[in-house]
Amino acid sequence: MSRFLGEIKQLGYVVADIEAAMKYWTEVLGVGPFYYMERVPLQNYRYKGQPYEIHNSVALANSGGVQVELIQARSDTPSMYRDFMKNGQTGLQHVAYWTEDFDRDLELLQARGWKVGMSGEVGERGRFVYFETEYHPGTVIELSEVAGPKGRVFRIIRESSEGWDGSDPVRAFPDLSKL
Repeated sequence: MSRFLGEIKQLGYVVADIEAAMKYWTEVLGVGPFYYMERVPLQNYRYKGQPYEIHNSVALANSGGVQVELIQARSDTPSMYRDFMKNGQTGLQHVAYWTEDFDRDLELLQARGWKVGMSGEVGERGRFVYFETEYHPGTVIELSEVAGPKGRVFRIIRESSEGWDGSDPVRAFPDLSKL
C-alpha cells in the first residue's frame, strides 16, 4: 500500500490485440467478465500538454479488489501507450490509484516533483493523469478520479466479477451518461 495514495486499484496492460487479450484473460486465467468499449469517449485529452483526438479501445474486469485494464491504441496519435509499444515494451504499462479528491491528490504528487505526461476525462468527474515518473522500466503511475458515474461503473464491474461463472465473458460497457 502506498502511504500517499492507498492501495493500487488497477493494473493497466497495453496490448496489440485486445480481443486476443480478453480471450486469454477469461479462458486461461479465469478473470472476467470484461466490459469492452471499442472507442473510449475521451474529453480534453492531452499528451505532454498538447491537445489531440485519440482512438483507444479498453476492456475492464476485476480479479478480487484489483481491476485489470486492457488498452489497445487504435491510432498513431501521440500517447504514453503508443510510446510504450514503440519502445518495444509489452505488458504492464501502468498502475493506478483511485481518488475521490482528485485535485488534492494531484497537487500532492506534483509537489513531490511528478510531471503529468498524459491526461483527459471520461465522463463527469472522471479525470485522469499519467505521470512521466517510471517506478519500473516502462511502467508509470496513473491517478484516476472515481467519483460520479465512473465510480459507479467501476463498482458494477467489480461486483459482476464476484462469483463469475465464466458465462458471457465480454460484455458491453455500461452507458456512463445513464448512471
